[in-house]
Amino acid sequence: MSENNFVKMKLSCPMPKLDFDVITLGHGSGGVLTNQLLDSGVFDLLSNEILDERSDGAHIEMNGKLAFSTDSFIVSPIFFPGGNIGELAVNGTVNDIAMCGATPKYLSLSFIIEEGLKMTEFWDILISIKYACEKAGVSVVTGDTKVVEKGKGDKIFINTTGIGLIHPQANISEKNIAIGDKIILSGNLASHGMAIMSVREGLEFESEIRSDTTNLNHLTIGLIENFGNEIHHLTDPTRGGVATVLKEIAVASKIGVELKQTLLPIDNQVEGACELLGLDPLYVANEGLFLSFVSPAIADDFLLQLRNDVNGFNAAIIGEVVADHPKQVILESSIGGKRVISMLPGEQLPRIC
Repeated sequence: MSENNFVKMKLSCPMPKLDFDVITLGHGSGGVLTNQLLDSGVFDLLSNEILDERSDGAHIEMNGKLAFSTDSFIVSPIFFPGGNIGELAVNGTVNDIAMCGATPKYLSLSFIIEEGLKMTEFWDILISIKYACEKAGVSVVTGDTKVVEKGKGDKIFINTTGIGLIHPQANISEKNIAIGDKIILSGNLASHGMAIMSVREGLEFESEIRSDTTNLNHLTIGLIENFGNEIHHLTDPTRGGVATVLKEIAVASKIGVELKQTLLPIDNQVEGACELLGLDPLYVANEGLFLSFVSPAIADDFLLQLRNDVNGFNAAIIGEVVADHPKQVILESSIGGKRVISMLPGEQLPRIC
């Protein structure tokens, strides 16, 4: 979320006057303090017809084939340039549903909060959740709140589960990937991971490196409506980055993948930060990007539509699917050499999402 949008949302949703400044263990007891916390924040701020029933479960109606996903978010720090853990949690699950070729409709939202979290911080997270939900067009319909002792958590962890309706023209599956498919990346590599690392390491640049976290569901549905089953597969390269995701797909689908380093889109400052920290941007997490495997017949038009969207104007064709070297991902370097791309062997950037 941009700073201007956050300020506007916060001004329109002033924090209520509370009898407490920080979260205590009592707020997770299920008693009076829990109800005060939820009444003064979650229920009012995220109000909708289903959530207002305040049930442990939600009654929803959906007709058609469904997509379902769940994810947990433990990012550190919880506030970073370009977003925070609340916005990240909504966007992460929304995008997982979008990668199924579906329109996300409903979310569950669960907090595990460490006692001592400032209410002002919790409120800012709630504001970002509200903003992200409205932007994506999803509703929070059920959830849970737990509080753990000081030192047993790290401020706040969030779990979100999403459900959505698969578009009738969508046929998204690794099984559909074919020899000759073009591989398209929707934007610049590694921005999210390096935004987190720049804060942790105290790095300063000419301009701030910002996370790319955003919802992608409107963009992907527009592409599906225009190109249908010519879009063979969609996936978001979060933990492990582009390299790990492509290697997983190559192994599972028994295909070869060839990439060209000169085609990889990346911001100059992000690339510089990766070099400074000795990180390969191909392995750095992203939160507002997706990879597409598409028929070569539509690749140029697909790319053009992507670039006409604010979330895809840096999109590029980065490689293709080949019959050679099945299960392998090969990168052609900027000087013409080639190297094998493997999965991330360990945890390159801990607590990144």
